[in-house]
Amino acid sequence: MSPAKRRDSTRSRQLLLDAAAGLFAERGFDRSTTREIGERAGVDPALIARYFGGKAQLYIAVLDLDRANARPADLLEPERNLMLVDRVDRRGPGPVFRAAVTPLEDPEVQAAAADQLHWRLVDPLRERFTREGLDRPQLRAELMVAAFVGIVLSRHGGAFSALAEADTDEVVHLVLDMLG
Repeated sequence: MSPAKRRDSTRSRQLLLDAAAGLFAERGFDRSTTREIGERAGVDPALIARYFGGKAQLYIAVLDLDRANARPADLLEPERNLMLVDRVDRRGPGPVFRAAVTPLEDPEVQAAAADQLHWRLVDPLRERFTREGLDRPQLRAELMVAAFVGIVLSRHGGAFSALAEADTDEVVHLVLDMLG
């Protein structure tokens, strides 16, 4: 393969990753089409199959981008909690949060989203609870994440008007008080 072709394929692959990350965050996996991803990237959507194998594998590649970074802080860290609540307020719940309560249609994507949920949210808490010497750190972490995800998703569900209307900082303060 010539250097020009390699540069183009590297660039096209990155454009697809960037476009997919944006669309998946905005609309979720199920409501994002390969055509829309290709259009946003400015490349032929058929390249998704060539470079990734399909939309599910592209989604997994997008999720894995975060793994290059250090493990995120846990939910009991105020800045982390605020960032997550604010992100969901601005973009809506992404596939990782949705996977906690509703299985995604594609089992491979569901497994990847669940893996990310644990890596991003459950594992940091489990590690904290283990360091603190608490019993059943895995169960405690999963319960806390389930409560947090439920609260964050409920802000958008329409059943709890006070929760939906509350200021983000107030929600975070109360969530940390409740979880801590």
